[in-house]
Amino acid sequence: MPEGHTIHRLAASHVDLLGGEVVRTSSPQGRFAAGAARLDGATLTASDAHGKHLFHRYEANGGEPIWLHVHLGLYGTFVSGEPPAPSPIGQVRVRWEGRRGYLDLRGPTACELITEPEKAALHDRLGADPLRDDADPARAEQRVLRSRTPVGQLLMDQSVVAGVGAAYRAETLFRLGVDPYLPGRALAPATWRAIWADLGELLRDGFRTGRIDTVRPQHLPEAMGRPPRVDRHGGEVYVYRRAGQPCLVCDEPVRSAVLNARNLYWCLRCQKS
Repeated sequence: MPEGHTIHRLAASHVDLLGGEVVRTSSPQGRFAAGAARLDGATLTASDAHGKHLFHRYEANGGEPIWLHVHLGLYGTFVSGEPPAPSPIGQVRVRWEGRRGYLDLRGPTACELITEPEKAALHDRLGADPLRDDADPARAEQRVLRSRTPVGQLLMDQSVVAGVGAAYRAETLFRLGVDPYLPGRALAPATWRAIWADLGELLRDGFRTGRIDTVRPQHLPEAMGRPPRVDRHGGEVYVYRRAGQPCLVCDEPVRSAVLNARNLYWCLRCQKS
């Protein structure tokens, strides 16, 4: 599932591709036909992202703005290209076409038109997103420091912190030496604030580069004389998807387990606090 930096990048790229012009919208698959008909001929005026949720704002004929809400889930993807758009192949839920290019959406978990109040209610249900200017880290801090739930599980709870997935969860906790099974209430406030700050730094870097790179300069391949990581996700990481491989800091084999139905990676020696 894409993590928050990817959704923010997609939101920005959609405005670059289609923003400010009348967009032709269709549903080749047919599952979003009624929604596509409402959007067809409207102008994409803005995009927004909160955690793993993406939003488009449309205006047409002076009417009330229309919001499209998309959650990609595990299998959803966007594919874009230059005009002319090719004939749709496979299950294309939504296709947008503008002067600068086209955009296809396939396999999302959610694809729906919502009102402004419904969008506000969705934001209220989500936790603080480190990539949003309106993020309220104090709200997340209160939830975490009062909870008996392991911090490794809390970081994946989108109602606590929005946008963090398995990769950023594993890497931030490693970088700060925090045991993922430590209850939230056992964290020192300063440690939680360090986690929040590190998440913001890593997510902003991911937004800028489009990669998840979490390794400090002294642990990069060229500094350690090791081969670069080879993985379909790309990026240099400490523990994520490195189960059984030696820790880049202490050589202890990286551990893996399933926590709340998601794969967890950590170093038993480096993450003791």
